Amino acid sequence: MSAPVFLADGGALGALGPGDVYVLDGAEGRHAGVVQRRGPGERLDVVDGAGSRLRCVVDAVADGVVRLRVDEVVSEPAPGVVLTLVQALAKGDRDELAVEAAVEVGVDAVVPWQADRSVVVWRGQRAAKSRAKWVATVRSAVKQARRACLPPVAEPVTSRQLAARVREVVAGGGAAVVLHEDATTALADVALPASAAEPVETPALLVVVGPEGGISDAEVAALEEAGAVTARLGPHVLRTSTAGPVAVALLSERLGRWA
Repeated sequence: MSAPVFLADGGALGALGPGDVYVLDGAEGRHAGVVQRRGPGERLDVVDGAGSRLRCVVDAVADGVVRLRVDEVVSEPAPGVVLTLVQALAKGDRDELAVEAAVEVGVDAVVPWQADRSVVVWRGQRAAKSRAKWVATVRSAVKQARRACLPPVAEPVTSRQLAARVREVVAGGGAAVVLHEDATTALADVALPASAAEPVETPALLVVVGPEGGISDAEVAALEEAGAVTARLGPHVLRTSTAGPVAVALLSERLGRWA
């Protein structure tokens, strides 16, 4: 069984090496030492959210502070294509469910989208609180999936801002796919951007998922004009909480991440 993962609060884990000591404290230390009752001899991983992973053994636990011995330091490579979920805001917890599952299956970044037909509206203080919930959801999903990279959650975008982002991504060698039930092209047939040879050149692949009421014709037209393509997942219409994770899984397979 894989070791549980805990997130480091800042600091470069890559500077450590086998035999070094790492002290896990704060909220993560309390969770490991008090809630989960991890004890000496148990294995756990500490990640920094940027690709560095410490494979550790617990030496001692006291008052929510866990002293770890580092056995191995692993640096996971950056993705050749940044797979980004653009998730429309949805009522209930459907948008959060989509984000959670997408992170578990490997999405690299998340963008909240205030679509024209979104029932939920993020404004003012509510916007900050709602985005904070998404950030917490991403952190939890990263730990569940034992990932070393923490996908960032962008500030919410309007439809106009999303079109501008699509135009920028496509101009930079990336691609944007809008999931739409009336599309004639299957997701399996959409052309994907080539993986970058250098991290600075990494292209993005945006997967755009609409709200419960669907994406408006005006939004589809604006996104297509900006360079996006529409695609369908299959013969069935999926909920907004399901479509994104399914698409991310299929695209991850096409990108060779699950080989």
